[in-house]
Amino acid sequence: MRMPSVFLPVFLSAVLMTSALTVTSAAAEDTTKSPPAAVDVVYQRANFGPGTREGVKGGHTLSFAAPVGTTSYTDELGTKSWEYAQWTGSERPIGFAATELVASWNADVPAGSWLQVEMRGRHAAGLTKWYVLGRWADGDEDIRRTSLPGQRDADGTVSVDTFVAAAGKAISAYQLRVTLYRTPGSSVTPVVRALGAMASAVPDRATVPVSPGGVAWGVELPVPRRSQNVHEGHYPEWDGGGEAWCSPTSTTMVLGYWGKWPSKQDTSWVDPSDPNPEVDYAARYTYDYAYEGAGNWPFNAAYAGRYGLEGFVTRLRSLTEMERLIRAGIPVVTSQSFKAAELPGAGYGTNGHLMVIVGFTDTGDVIANDPASRDNDAVRRVYPRANFENVWLRSTGSGGIVYVIHPKAGHPLPPTTPGLPANW
Repeated sequence: MRMPSVFLPVFLSAVLMTSALTVTSAAAEDTTKSPPAAVDVVYQRANFGPGTREGVKGGHTLSFAAPVGTTSYTDELGTKSWEYAQWTGSERPIGFAATELVASWNADVPAGSWLQVEMRGRHAAGLTKWYVLGRWADGDEDIRRTSLPGQRDADGTVSVDTFVAAAGKAISAYQLRVTLYRTPGSSVTPVVRALGAMASAVPDRATVPVSPGGVAWGVELPVPRRSQNVHEGHYPEWDGGGEAWCSPTSTTMVLGYWGKWPSKQDTSWVDPSDPNPEVDYAARYTYDYAYEGAGNWPFNAAYAGRYGLEGFVTRLRSLTEMERLIRAGIPVVTSQSFKAAELPGAGYGTNGHLMVIVGFTDTGDVIANDPASRDNDAVRRVYPRANFENVWLRSTGSGGIVYVIHPKAGHPLPPTTPGLPANW
């Protein structure tokens, strides 16, 4: 389960619709009126050529070349010394006033190394400070993989993995900074293969009208099915399975679709009685030790990157956009919140939940691999298009958050929506 704190209080206090019929009818009526404000969103990939390089090689990737200094770092594993190198990106204009920013990355981070991603924004009064958006390691023996709580000032705050601008301090541009760390004197070479940022402004809207579609109606991708609930009580040190593991379970399903699950050797530490050890593995290696959960969005994207895939976090504006990805053969992980009556067929309510969209019925309803199911066989669900779109896109939910995971070679992303900023 993953619900950023920026949305949670609004969700709990909002006056929500109490029946599926109301949602569907409202959506139908709204199609005859002027459309409400849409999400402003852009996703931008970093170019490692420009910017300031200190001890790193830049180009298509970013790699540790030579140390520029040594520092110490303390966490639950103790205090250790690390040498480091750093890249600071050029300032990137956003094109609108953004209230949130999420960075995501794909990297090869071998044992004896880790990385930190930061951002700072520009608003009308000047620059913000640098905010840490994540400290990442592929393993869990060098540092404790973590977000950084407590980053709040007059310009904004960081809610787990999301920079949220303070009122009146929306940002018009930003910079990213990556610091690579390794054991002093070693030849370990962490490499960042991709880095990007999704900047957005989600309008205040309690209901969202149903979008048109058709390009992916009747398409269903053969994504393997995995239930989070068959892991109830597993490995409490990584949040104990069940509803806490919706994100790594969803990520695992997409990795399985691309043929990229961990090996039997990788999962040899998992209890042999476990029905799907690849899910436990993903929970362990996406776990955020500050958030105390496996639902950190960029960490799930970075975990996918361990298998050579491109994984990133963005927002979609509609199911019409979702259909473009499904038509291209790319399943999508979505984040949403709802009461049980708001999503017919779910049978539960949630303050934040991840599932995989795998296709659309012949009439445009959403086919989901929903890990909140009693077992693997029950994972496939069909949700009414209007109801799903509403609970996914409204501002009292995630505002359209998704993980997109795909191989860069041989399976490119489709074109984005013409006339709008690219959001993938």
